[in-house]
Amino acid sequence: MDDIKVFIQEEIANLAFVKVNFDDSLIESKILDSISMIDLLVSIEEKTGKRIPQYLINEEHLDTINKIAGTLETI
Repeated sequence: MDDIKVFIQEEIANLAFVKVNFDDSLIESKILDSISMIDLLVSIEEKTGKRIPQYLINEEHLDTINKIAGTLETI
C-alpha cells in the first residue's frame, strides 16, 4: 500500500507544486481545489483500476493521503 501512497504524493506534487506528508490535509488546507482533486482521482483510478464511487468522494474519505489509501482498500 505504500507504493500507492507514494504515487498519490507524487501526483499531488505535480498538481499543486507542493510536497505533502501522508497525514497532511489536502482539502481543508486548500492544497487541492475541486478541479485538481478530480484530476488526482482520475489518476488514481487509472493507476489502480478501481473506480471510486461518488458517495466516497468527500472530505471524510479523501482529505489526506492515508485516508485516500484507506478508502481504496475498501473498494
